Amino acid sequence: MIESQRKSLLLALAIAAAGCAPSPAPHSAVPGPLYLGADLSYVNEMEDCGAVFRKDGRQVDPFALFKAEGANLVRVRIWNDAKWTRYSNLPDVRKTIARAKAAGMQVLLDFHYSDDWADGEKQLIPEAWKGLNEDQQAKALYDYTREILGTLDREGLMPEMVQVGNETNSEMAGSKKGDPINWVRNAKLFNAGIKAVRDAGKQSRIQPLIMLHIAQPENVEPWFEAAEKAGVRDHDVVGISYYRKWSSMDMAGLGRVIASTKKRFGKDVIMVETAYPFTTGNADSAGNILGDDSLIPAYPPTPEGQKRYLIDLTQIVVDNGGIGSVYWEPAWVSTKCSTRWGQGSNWDNATFFDFTKGNEALPAFDFLTHPYRRP
Repeated sequence: MIESQRKSLLLALAIAAAGCAPSPAPHSAVPGPLYLGADLSYVNEMEDCGAVFRKDGRQVDPFALFKAEGANLVRVRIWNDAKWTRYSNLPDVRKTIARAKAAGMQVLLDFHYSDDWADGEKQLIPEAWKGLNEDQQAKALYDYTREILGTLDREGLMPEMVQVGNETNSEMAGSKKGDPINWVRNAKLFNAGIKAVRDAGKQSRIQPLIMLHIAQPENVEPWFEAAEKAGVRDHDVVGISYYRKWSSMDMAGLGRVIASTKKRFGKDVIMVETAYPFTTGNADSAGNILGDDSLIPAYPPTPEGQKRYLIDLTQIVVDNGGIGSVYWEPAWVSTKCSTRWGQGSNWDNATFFDFTKGNEALPAFDFLTHPYRRP
């Protein structure tokens, strides 16, 4: 079947699936030659808030659409016990993974090990783990990880890849940017999480790859050097977030870090988070996180500029030995709902859906099927 016919068929399925609740389907653990995908953790919430996603003016199921447009990986986050939201907990994650697998994509499960956002600025310890000593915390982290993966596996929802922590630049589960890292404790926690994933994989037909994830390329090699010295080694993939707004490196610098990291530590590397605005306009009262301070001169904040940024950056990843590129967060569109930061979305100008055209799919989807030159 020629490519245009294939995409037309898949798009028809996406349209037919809009509003439906897909069920899990058998899925291969064999990865494609290049991981290309998106973090779709917000989709269930956005749909509950009334969001409608469109392609050529017609409503589509976003999971089926991403598959139709060439994605092969869906990333989804999970919080321990986030009482401030009913999303990104186990029931919501079950739904997201089921939808991703039903659409024919692999899954990357992102453990934040927090009741709130864990990122390059902070790693907040779960409330249930406060008061425990470091050995008890390591056991709690192991048990929690093992329980979540075991539950998913029993339901046919085992992810193909697992992040042990999210943007863990600072010490896991209880620190903020600039705090010194206690590598004895940090290594215990990481090794507990890694062992839990390995042990869960031994009981499953899918043995998940394990990713450790650092925000901004300039922080990657120093962190992994310290981690290796502390005895953290049994992982498969290095994940890197790259946002020019928060990085001291240009795109070429990211490429150099990918190549050097792969060579020094012998791990595959994925750019697991990046984003770029298609406009500096705003759909609602929630301010845009990615504004003028996030722009690169060669890439104007237009639909074509966003697309070109993604294609060029992914080619740099591939040129330097990286094995994938994942976008954050293409479906966090503006809705009637509010967050802790305002009504609507702080990311509406950096999604893959144009709010000025009823959430019509943008050209950014083309980065998923671009014919990248492989080394």
